[in-house]
Amino acid sequence: MLVIFTAGLAPGLALLSYFYLKDYYGTEPIFVVVRTFLFGAVLVFPIMFIQYVLGTEGLISNDAVSSFLATGFLEEFVKWFVLMYTIYSHVSFDEPYDGIVYGSAVSLGFASAENIFYLISNGVEFAFGRALLPVSSHALFGVIMGYYLGKGKFASNRERAFMCYALIIPVFLHGVYDYILLKESIWLYGIAPFMIFLWWFGLRKYKKARRLSDVYAVEMMR
Repeated sequence: MLVIFTAGLAPGLALLSYFYLKDYYGTEPIFVVVRTFLFGAVLVFPIMFIQYVLGTEGLISNDAVSSFLATGFLEEFVKWFVLMYTIYSHVSFDEPYDGIVYGSAVSLGFASAENIFYLISNGVEFAFGRALLPVSSHALFGVIMGYYLGKGKFASNRERAFMCYALIIPVFLHGVYDYILLKESIWLYGIAPFMIFLWWFGLRKYKKARRLSDVYAVEMMR
């Protein structure tokens, strides 16, 4: 069991550590980051229950509904909700890049808990594949969500628009990701190009958030 917990947690903690240590303008309080990670982990339980109810009641009628509504919207909405009501107005969220830290924290908390349950049910031999696909994709959805939240709070007068982008874009990307996986005829050919695009897009937002924080830091020193 210890091996499963270690294998389930390690990828998420490694990715979170990377984004956390890249915060050059005042490292976020570790307690707040850990709390956000744990919030994400706890979210697994109500989401699993809701998805179970949707499935048993026959409300998931096809792969598109399953991918974009029961998985993409449901999972990204609850993560967005947690960020909006526990982090967005928090005193520690004091520069644009912080959105990346907290967005990845809540997403990787969710992904790590989900990963542990999957490995308990299916075996530790799936750990490497899970690290490459579900864990890293959740991390990137969180990075993208955090980027738009940080931009909306610090770098634009279009706050509400960017708050919406922080939800809509991860929901869409998550839905596409799940839809590809559900289509047995295309997933082997479709998932690699999609993950390459997702890494490119997510890291592009990460770099933009870093530049926004650079500009914000200069303005604060004036």
